[in-house]
Amino acid sequence: MWSHDLFIRVLNLAGKKKKKKDTERRRRRSGVMEKKLIKEMGLPKSIANVFAARNITTAELLDVGLAEVASAVARISEIACPPYQTVLSLMKQRIRKDNHGGHLPTRLKGLDKALCGGIPFGVLTELVGPAGIGKTQFCMKLSLLASLPTSCGGLNGRVIYIDVESKLTSRRIIEIGTESLPEIFQIKGMAQEMAGRILVLRPASLHEFTESLQQIKVSIFQHQVKLLVIDSMAAVVSRDYGHAALRQHSLGWHISFIKSLAELSRIPVVVTNQVRSQSRDEACHYSFQAQSRGKATEVPAGYDSHLVAALGIHWAHAVTIRLVLEAKSGERFIKLAKSPISPPLAFPFTITSSGISLLNDDGQELRGTEISTIHCQGHNDIINFNGNGKGKG
Repeated sequence: MWSHDLFIRVLNLAGKKKKKKDTERRRRRSGVMEKKLIKEMGLPKSIANVFAARNITTAELLDVGLAEVASAVARISEIACPPYQTVLSLMKQRIRKDNHGGHLPTRLKGLDKALCGGIPFGVLTELVGPAGIGKTQFCMKLSLLASLPTSCGGLNGRVIYIDVESKLTSRRIIEIGTESLPEIFQIKGMAQEMAGRILVLRPASLHEFTESLQQIKVSIFQHQVKLLVIDSMAAVVSRDYGHAALRQHSLGWHISFIKSLAELSRIPVVVTNQVRSQSRDEACHYSFQAQSRGKATEVPAGYDSHLVAALGIHWAHAVTIRLVLEAKSGERFIKLAKSPISPPLAFPFTITSSGISLLNDDGQELRGTEISTIHCQGHNDIINFNGNGKGKG
């Protein structure tokens, strides 16, 4: 004989089973089946990662025919995918954008012409070169130009200048302004007003730099910031991370953040980078450089032509415009090495009391290895992430 308690438990169990069957029956009637975890389905890793990135963790079967599913997918794709655009429509968009101030003019005539107006808004522009070549001089001039009133060709806004290596000096900025823009800086109080628009940050570590970036995201909109300068990115990253693998891992977040900052704020973002020695394994990155593979190259004593931009290939892909400042054959050159709107060009330049000036506005077109090679004749202070070298300029 069953006890009363055992009889009650059996009845409860039967009731639960009946309830479960009723629930399953209702699901089948409504066309919805039980959910399954995607990670347990044995899908290819590439597909599983796509679902995981979009926080899709479960899947369920629908009582719907294959033809209906295909039709729904086609309709969803039609709505979700961006519409195609013709070259003509893209050109019209660019003209409209340029009319609303899409560039910061550098006042270097040949370079501005090649860049269709100057340093573009909404993307990263990189200045790379050896120590003392003039990167900071260029950044200080750009900072002045961005702070000028629009009536004088400027952007009439503030500038945030992240001065990692403490190379910016107020005296030099005033000198550049007085010598290059005398008609403006002779106006009483104008020099003080322009200098007051350039906000300088000097982070002592990568942690402070990261915090500064997060604060800048808010400040750009609150304080009418029209230009962001980071001088230099290589210095702040190498300061805390000497090992290449750790450096690349840390750099990934900063690349994404700075790019999104440029795109969201629609202001020019200028970042300086240093140079490092090129290893034999890196000699040929691209097919057009393959002709030199396997050939021994004689390098004259005191002349180092085996230099490349620091920070690696991931950083190189992140920048839209790359300007290389180099020295060879007794001259300095600004090299437009990467641009979606111009062929690679080189302009000879000099540095005077008024800042950087081009010696010739007609750029010389570059080919082959000259595009990516960086010359630094007479510049020996090269950054070495595996040693103790420092970069300046």
